[in-house]
Amino acid sequence: MFVFVCKGCGAELTTSLSQVALPVHAHQKYGNGIQLPVLMEPGTFAVDPEPWGPPWRRWDEIHPDEAAARGVYAPVYGLSDGAPGAIVIAPGDVRSTLLIPEKRGGACCGLDGGDGPNMACEACGLPVASRIDDCSLWQAVWLAPDAVRRVPVSGAESAPRSWPELMADGKGAPPFEPIATWGSRLGSNYFWSWSPQWEAAAGRALAHLLVASEGQPVTVPDGLIGEVFQRALDALLPAGPLARHAVLAGPGLPAPDTDILLVPTHPQTGEAWAPTGTAASVHLVPLPLGVWLWLAFPEPHLPVPASGGMPDGVLRDDPPAPRAHHLFRADSGAFQHTLVRLPAVRSRWLREILENLTQHMRAGLF
Repeated sequence: MFVFVCKGCGAELTTSLSQVALPVHAHQKYGNGIQLPVLMEPGTFAVDPEPWGPPWRRWDEIHPDEAAARGVYAPVYGLSDGAPGAIVIAPGDVRSTLLIPEKRGGACCGLDGGDGPNMACEACGLPVASRIDDCSLWQAVWLAPDAVRRVPVSGAESAPRSWPELMADGKGAPPFEPIATWGSRLGSNYFWSWSPQWEAAAGRALAHLLVASEGQPVTVPDGLIGEVFQRALDALLPAGPLARHAVLAGPGLPAPDTDILLVPTHPQTGEAWAPTGTAASVHLVPLPLGVWLWLAFPEPHLPVPASGGMPDGVLRDDPPAPRAHHLFRADSGAFQHTLVRLPAVRSRWLREILENLTQHMRAGLF
């Protein structure tokens, strides 16, 4: 467990926190005028190893060798020249800070951090963090890595949980959820849609699937996993009779018999699960544990009555949660962010996919 303190005066700025993996949707921008919830669970923090936030440099100002040294192998609009290692926490875990009103940024409905840190240490006034709560962004506080430091608190940090422990307590993330919006005369409104977390997870996974394909057609199992991936795979890869197969693999599933595996990532360490003795030729496609659990062990409509009791095995008779009214679309930002950081993107066919990303978005793949 750690607390984060101000580098200027040593004042404690957070509650006690445990480290977890950076969510794949941490920098997601979803829709327009959308009210997204808090990014991080209370009592947790995650570290972004890459620079993020202002100042930004356009791609034409960066030499390709410099970009490659930073792990970016294909053109992007721009790269951050901010300090790497920003720490993200839930807004409710912040202590002893004040907002800086003039640092509002280019916000629409809230704060977006576009002008740099907009929160200062209450004790000494040092800018220490950026509060993010604008529409279409996940609510969070990003601690500036050059303005804070972490301090261990009493009690040993517990070891990461084992996969059997995670499987015993893990809960799947539903693929559909109500999305709240701003702008209604009657206040907030909502509609049912594919989960933004699922779209971000699929964007990252799709980039890995394309690299694993080596330019050959790829199939995934029918059902929900097919809804999520197959349409994009068919559109972005050539057709052919000798398709490669990608399957779910992980704790509690049969041993895989193919070399493209969709596997869960550990929620604390971020490491992908791998079968014992994994060969170098096996491609591991990462999925957040909650998404993977729902795909691997889908949950039926909850067997809980609206009131009173029901016999075991009898499902409630009210309608299940609504589905989205459109086909699944992977998150284009997560897709691009992942693909440009995979060395295989130097291949011409993958570069063409990136160059045509806008057209693929118009076609409804993203």
